[in-house]
Amino acid sequence: MTIGVDDDESAFSGLHSGEGLEESWLRICARLKDEVGEVEYRTWLTKIALGPVDGDEITLLLPTRFLRDWVRSQYGDRLSDLWHQEVPFLRRVELQVTRAGDPAAPTPPATHLSSPAQPEDSAPARPAAPDNRSDLVTALDSRFTFDTFVVGKPNEFAYACARRVAEKPSSAGFNPLFLYGGVGLGKTHLMHAIGTELLKTGQVSVAYMSAEKFMYRFIAAIRSQSTIEFKEQLRSVDVLMIDDLQFLIGKDNTQEEFFHTFNALVDAGRQIVVSADKSPSDLSGLEDRLRTRLGCGMVADIHATTFELRISILESKAASSGVVVPAKVLEFLAHKITSNVRELEGALNRLIAHANLFGRPVTLEATQDVLHDLLKAHDRRVTIEEIQKKVAEHWNIRLTDMSSARRARNVARPRQVAMYLAKQLTSRSLPEIGRKFGNRDHTTVMHAVSRVSELMERDAAFAEDVELLRRMLES
Repeated sequence: MTIGVDDDESAFSGLHSGEGLEESWLRICARLKDEVGEVEYRTWLTKIALGPVDGDEITLLLPTRFLRDWVRSQYGDRLSDLWHQEVPFLRRVELQVTRAGDPAAPTPPATHLSSPAQPEDSAPARPAAPDNRSDLVTALDSRFTFDTFVVGKPNEFAYACARRVAEKPSSAGFNPLFLYGGVGLGKTHLMHAIGTELLKTGQVSVAYMSAEKFMYRFIAAIRSQSTIEFKEQLRSVDVLMIDDLQFLIGKDNTQEEFFHTFNALVDAGRQIVVSADKSPSDLSGLEDRLRTRLGCGMVADIHATTFELRISILESKAASSGVVVPAKVLEFLAHKITSNVRELEGALNRLIAHANLFGRPVTLEATQDVLHDLLKAHDRRVTIEEIQKKVAEHWNIRLTDMSSARRARNVARPRQVAMYLAKQLTSRSLPEIGRKFGNRDHTTVMHAVSRVSELMERDAAFAEDVELLRRMLES
């Protein structure tokens, strides 16, 4: 847009002294407070700090990325309007995240608010089609790409579907794409990866948000009497991605709005990607017509992880960390934290951070110390059956060998280890333990405990195996 005439530039240069700029900002804050009310102003707007001026750009600083994104989505247009009224030739208002107490060093990248192109007494402009900086786009996490997504049997189908949508959005049979699975299995990762891949082309507008944010945006639009603008913004994008759709259960008005948005976009040939914790048919509480529409495209399930996939994820994360994490530690984590990849990665991150901060190697003992609170959440009463199963898996023998009469070393040694662990980890008596191992005499159990103890003292590798099994079962 045209910035202004030369005579105006000298007036703007006067703002660089700071005094005129501060007065303009105080007037803008007063107007915002009158418009949104005391509570809303105090909740969202009081933490905005006036930043530096650079030519015909003004910077506003916020302490967190979340607050920056929220202020931009809810008040961005109004901030641009008010600044334009104060300084008509202002080209751009810039929102940046800065560290608390360090307003002079904002953290890139910036989010921009385009100033209005028409005078204030003209009709309000229709919202432009969202681009890569659209206020509908929650910042995509650069870590969540297809390259960093570890593929295994439980998630390979969902990964392939996500790849297909990223390469050819709105393909027949893939619109909508519905991803579902438990918490922390990779749904959000795949959605971020789709968005990041699509934005690389520079030709596709993408709107990504949680269902919760969708609801809050819709409520705010109703309150501010701007529902038309809200609808137009959403329906002008090429790809709409809504995460955690189950949040809309029981929220009938928001479901209604999402249903109409869904229909408008699909009818216009635009791509929709949705995630939830259950399949469309199992999302009781959603309207039947919405569940039907959600299931009419491609539905991809992300299953619970396998031990092999968890090991692959941990190996990938450890390799990129620069910290040596022994295979035994990775196996321990993969055995202990089985339901949530996010929690699994978080545990590894804690170990790596501890190693970096204190310069200590990652060991099984350190792992149990550092993660004691997390592992405590998995505490349970250990049974002899569990010990037998875990030991049999570790040495790749049949579970029935634990109670069989076979005396081959490759069977007898694991059986002795299982007896040793049963003595260490349970309150069962020696005769009771013997009965669980094919009605063996208690003296056999005593011999096994003694033999394993001797071997652990002489053979470090064997001792590490037994210790790994003990920690997996005990913690």
